[in-house]
Amino acid sequence: MAAENRMGTMPAGRLVVTMSFPIMLSMLVQALYNIVDSAFVARISEDALTAVSLAFPVQLLMIAVATGVGVGVNALLSRRLGQKKQAEADAVAVNGIFLSVCCWLVFAVLGLLFGRPFIALFTDVPAIIDMGTDYVTVVTVASCGVFLLFVAERLMQATGNTVYHMVTQLIGALLNCILDPILIFGLLGCPALGTTGAALATVASQIIAMAIGFAINVRLNRDVHIRLRGFRPDRGILAEIVRIGLPAAVQQSLMSVLTVGLNRILMPFSQTAVSFYGVYYKLQNFLFMPVYGLNNALIPMIGYNFGAKNRARIERITRCALFLALGIMAAGTVLFELCPVPLLRLFDASDAMLAIGVPGIRIISVSFCLAGASVILSGCMQGLGRGSESLAVALLRQLVVILPAAVALARVSLGAVWLAFPLAEAVGLAAAALLHRRVTRRLLGGMPQQIS
Repeated sequence: MAAENRMGTMPAGRLVVTMSFPIMLSMLVQALYNIVDSAFVARISEDALTAVSLAFPVQLLMIAVATGVGVGVNALLSRRLGQKKQAEADAVAVNGIFLSVCCWLVFAVLGLLFGRPFIALFTDVPAIIDMGTDYVTVVTVASCGVFLLFVAERLMQATGNTVYHMVTQLIGALLNCILDPILIFGLLGCPALGTTGAALATVASQIIAMAIGFAINVRLNRDVHIRLRGFRPDRGILAEIVRIGLPAAVQQSLMSVLTVGLNRILMPFSQTAVSFYGVYYKLQNFLFMPVYGLNNALIPMIGYNFGAKNRARIERITRCALFLALGIMAAGTVLFELCPVPLLRLFDASDAMLAIGVPGIRIISVSFCLAGASVILSGCMQGLGRGSESLAVALLRQLVVILPAAVALARVSLGAVWLAFPLAEAVGLAAAALLHRRVTRRLLGGMPQQIS
């Protein structure tokens, strides 16, 4: 199979670039439409921006669960292909789809029952509660697009077809950018739906992209075969997907916990502080998404060559990914340090938000290169099937260090809170380096040094 040959034989540096670039580009565009989404909402009012910012952890949690399923499918499927076990690879794909549908149904019920109580945890302003509740309800009930789009894309990634992944991401992003102003402000004869329109634009674009993603897999992806007729869930495969993917899901969901925790810390200072953090998160996503895309491409490359027992290629691929991630993050650090005001002005930032945000962005951006290296080392461990070590790094970065540090620093001042970010990333990188070294010695130490 062409995809197998590429992941097993193409020079490591070229493989990293050719497989990761389409995913990086598509995720960059996805981050761009998240920025566009918030930029449109900010033009309604700061209350609307705050409502969407408070609802955002729910979206992050859904993405976390979808990511976990995707990582499990990605790593297990690529490994089975590397081992030349086609029937088992096909079974992994179908069980991954089944698991994604189950996740969608769970979140749909939770969103209907607990959307309003969740938003009310952070504010007692009726307008913010109403807008936040409407947003959460729409994005959870129609979350089939999130979960099934993720698994469709991971089927492409695991077989080396990253260009197809880019196509689905680009379509979803462009649709969202087109639908946002139409549904938010009531253009072309549509009613002005405000924040509800923003949510509808998001889910509609995800569902359409999901349908296209599965059409591409069925018609063009020759390395995996999706057969639903006569399907019965395989407990063994589902358990393996969950075992591999659960640490990644928990790791990703930590960002949701972190956002909730920081919103609770920031709200006593001001609503503007919460709005700034929501804006900052969208801006940093624009930088981090290409690195996450590189990480997503890294997992099947590592998994395939681990299955093929090629230690030298694993080491070369990891080094190339690290250099690329550090280059991206260094460029992002320069941008954030030099241009904080223009970045915040994209969201109609008030003078009060600029006063909070400019020093905040400059302090946090010091941590970007540290975070990039941690993400790549964690992705390598995930590709080797060691999700627990990757989870340990994420726990240090996004929970164990940063939230207690933020609580302590909040007693000093609002500006001091941002120092928790570089502190947490420094600790996380040290842990990632130590754990990566231990994992590779244990799993790769006995493998021959094949030509890479």
